[in-house]
Amino acid sequence: MKIAFYGTKPYDRVWFEPMGKEYGFDIHFIESSCNRETVFMAKGYDAICIFVNDYVNAEMIDILYEMNVKAILLRSAGFNNVDVKAAEDKIIILRVPSYSPEAVAEFSMAMLLTVNRLTHKAYNRTRDFNMSLNGLMGVDLNEKTAGVIGTGKIGQSMIRILNGFQMHVLCYDPFPIEGLEAEYVSLEELFKNSDVISLHCPLNSDTRHIINKEAIALMKKGVYLVNTSRGGLIDTDALIDGMLEGRFGGVGLDVYEEEEGVFYEDRSNDIITDDNLARLMTFPNVLVTSHMGFFTKEAMQAIAQVTLENAYALENGLPLVNQVGKEMVS
Repeated sequence: MKIAFYGTKPYDRVWFEPMGKEYGFDIHFIESSCNRETVFMAKGYDAICIFVNDYVNAEMIDILYEMNVKAILLRSAGFNNVDVKAAEDKIIILRVPSYSPEAVAEFSMAMLLTVNRLTHKAYNRTRDFNMSLNGLMGVDLNEKTAGVIGTGKIGQSMIRILNGFQMHVLCYDPFPIEGLEAEYVSLEELFKNSDVISLHCPLNSDTRHIINKEAIALMKKGVYLVNTSRGGLIDTDALIDGMLEGRFGGVGLDVYEEEEGVFYEDRSNDIITDDNLARLMTFPNVLVTSHMGFFTKEAMQAIAQVTLENAYALENGLPLVNQVGKEMVS
């Protein structure tokens, strides 16, 4: 199988290159992201492999189909960046449904601890031998109420971590899981009663802007919000308005609505034209990181392994256990 591997970074090659050789795949690594301008580079390949900031729309599906590309290999769990319905009966879509939920959950907790205790600001101060504590006061998490939206594998891991801090955990998911050490409640109740809210749900038509003006109005003043899932879960304009009104104690964002072309790239010498992203960076109690919650050795190894297992199954007519179908899209 010949695979066009888009959005290649050095850390991708570390895992995919040796594993690809073991499977006997011919992988062509492409630094460019997959988009309308670069999709033609897949000509002559059996499959393309893309990540979260690539996209494949309906027009690109038709182009890939005409070029006899048989599969889109997602090296991610989410598939909101691919027009799944347009691909039906044309191109097979395969994903990595789970790699290391602990990696994302642990990073979510790290973001919460950072924006609460302002360790990022303390680090910058002490580098200049400024040992003042003014402006660095946080709150105890012990016995506070945490709200977890989405109780898939990552959400479940986050619940275990929050329980370790002896927090009372509320959760919301349209598909409840039995046996969790958490209390399922309505979204409204979660918003009203949570001191901390952490997002762990997929992005679809039901969850887009689940954090909006109305939701923020329900939240406690001083609530902490962490998003390590997908940027589109938060209405950025509403978030900024809430920040200006002093609604949040702190916000941790590992993802952003318009992160394509910015996250995963070195833009340190560029002028950032995204006014909302630039504005978020100005708030002292907002921490923005570059979609790195998944980024551990264990997770990267698992992503490579499952992605290539998906390709092997397709090539050898084995059951496609990780196929994405239109019935999965709301």
